[in-house]
Amino acid sequence: MTISMYQASVPAFQRMLKALDAILDKAAAYAEERKIDPAVLTSARLAPDMLPLNRQVHLLSDTAKGACGRLAGLEVPSFADTETTLPELNARIAKTLDFIATVRPDQIDGSEARDIVLKAGDHTLSFEGQDYLVTFALPNFYFHVTIAYAILRHNGVPLGKLDYLAGVQAR
Repeated sequence: MTISMYQASVPAFQRMLKALDAILDKAAAYAEERKIDPAVLTSARLAPDMLPLNRQVHLLSDTAKGACGRLAGLEVPSFADTETTLPELNARIAKTLDFIATVRPDQIDGSEARDIVLKAGDHTLSFEGQDYLVTFALPNFYFHVTIAYAILRHNGVPLGKLDYLAGVQAR
């Protein structure tokens, strides 16, 4: 059995975005229960030279919508990166999920050899579709999701592995 480019991308992005949405809800409840300003959480970092939670969410959102759009040959929507509160970050995730839901399997399947070119600062990165998805987009996405989870866990939000793996069904 083979896995298609669509199956390897869209459902993975959707599942993890939904898990992160629920994690952010837990963070909001934790902040309210503990009488913590939620801005403490959204501006928290794991290390001084790492980006804060809100930027981690911006980047994972950009990675998910960018990968789906580029693989499908669609224009990738641009978001302003102005979200700083937990509800705004939830809304950002919802907008990302809304865009991804518009991408059809027939638009992504067959994109294994599609040329993907990205600007990363002063660098230009060039990939074929499958290499882009497997070696760049998915690892980058999971990195930022994991850092977002770790920031909240480090700051006391009661999270466990099943929060991260939400939606995974054992057989």
